[in-house]
Amino acid sequence: MSQPLLVMKKIDKRFPGVHALSGVDFELEKGEVHALMGENGAGKSTLIKILGGIYTADSGEIQIEGKKVDITNVTSSKAQGIAVIHQELVLAPYMTVAENIFLGREPMQGFFVNSRHMHQEAQDLLDSFNLSLDAEAIIKDLPIAKRQMVEIVKAISENSRILVMDEPTSSISDKEVDFLFGVMRTLVKKNVGIVYISHKMSELEDICDRVTVLRDGARVGTEVVKSTTKDKLISMMVGRELTRYYTRDFIAPGEVLIQCEGINDGKMVKDASFALHTGEILGFAGLVGAGRSELMKCIFGLTKNYRGKIFVDGREVRIDSPITAMKAGIALVPESRKDEASYHLQSVRYNTTIEVLSQFIKWCFVDGNKEDSITQRYIDMMSTKTPSLDQDLVHLSGGNQQKVIIGRWLASAPRILILDEPTRGVDVGAKSEIYAIMNTLVKNGIGIIMISSELPEIINMSDRVYVMNQGRIAGCLPRQDISQEGIMKLAAR
Repeated sequence: MSQPLLVMKKIDKRFPGVHALSGVDFELEKGEVHALMGENGAGKSTLIKILGGIYTADSGEIQIEGKKVDITNVTSSKAQGIAVIHQELVLAPYMTVAENIFLGREPMQGFFVNSRHMHQEAQDLLDSFNLSLDAEAIIKDLPIAKRQMVEIVKAISENSRILVMDEPTSSISDKEVDFLFGVMRTLVKKNVGIVYISHKMSELEDICDRVTVLRDGARVGTEVVKSTTKDKLISMMVGRELTRYYTRDFIAPGEVLIQCEGINDGKMVKDASFALHTGEILGFAGLVGAGRSELMKCIFGLTKNYRGKIFVDGREVRIDSPITAMKAGIALVPESRKDEASYHLQSVRYNTTIEVLSQFIKWCFVDGNKEDSITQRYIDMMSTKTPSLDQDLVHLSGGNQQKVIIGRWLASAPRILILDEPTRGVDVGAKSEIYAIMNTLVKNGIGIIMISSELPEIINMSDRVYVMNQGRIAGCLPRQDISQEGIMKLAAR
């Protein structure tokens, strides 16, 4: 056999209260796409952060093409030809697409950056991938999916020999996934090795050669994708069989909770009308950029100058702020956890209870025991893995961060719960737990609006599905008519 491109031997890493990696072995061949899978908190992100120079291993060895290398920081990692696309995007929000692509390696003209040349080169690169992106666009003005594509193009442009992708398809459309897989196949032909982290089991057969499973910081095993099964991999990841992956007991919906008529934000959303009943999960499907998230921002008061009418329990309300929305019993778990939902440098306790301060603060007195009780309740409900209530959110895995954010809004006791991509970046075990919680909530009379780009999730969990197309609602599918073909026909027409 040829010399492996990458060998990681007995990698060990500890954080306060957490043994994140326990003697993990991992190998990557040239021209191979090697998947890394496991539940949230299994150690996947920690392992690739060591490879990317963000963390330093406590012990163990890294070899590239048979030669031992010392990776102590991001610079030394890049010097070895390693590029990492992290799950939480690390783009500079107030810089242009071109400036982000060439950050740290800008073309110079004397002592100055040749800005015109840099933007033209970036535009040529974007055009070569058939991406409808302007190199001079400001990152903060782009939707999440297009920011993800900028990260991918940036990594590819560095001509790396080892490319690490952490959940690269979590927020992009099927069309963009096809583009990404095409680029990956091209890179593989050039002997680039790709480490691919994903919770989407369906992607393994399409693009991956082997898969290594981690559980609780240890390597469980490595399988050839063509020779294994989905059930076996799930069992390896969670240590048990998931007998019911999608948990949903469909019941007759009750009265109308919220009715929206002719909602228009003047930009993306155009005359959108729909209704949500008690005991119902209302799915919202559509291509990236269809206006689903923008519609929900109107309902939650994040877009103040919307037009149209909103009725809650039959009474018209004007929702001009999140406070007004919360008083009406509405809660929103947004799409971008990092940018819109989490207080990264604050504790799990803080992130869980920030919206329900009145429950444990009276005048200037804080009932610490009540605050801890609220936090622990939603840690238990969501099965969140954290060493303590005081753990900073930034030190939890992405999936466990998502569980904390969902728990925060459940603590506010909403009657209308909006979940925008609720299982983005979440492993199969955690997904199953979230589906079970959603099922319990609707059985207790809550109405849920779920935006999801994962069609199996939409199909298996929704009572009805509204499909959006270019800011408009293209149609509504009742339970018996929900199918992938039906959704895509409305989304793309």
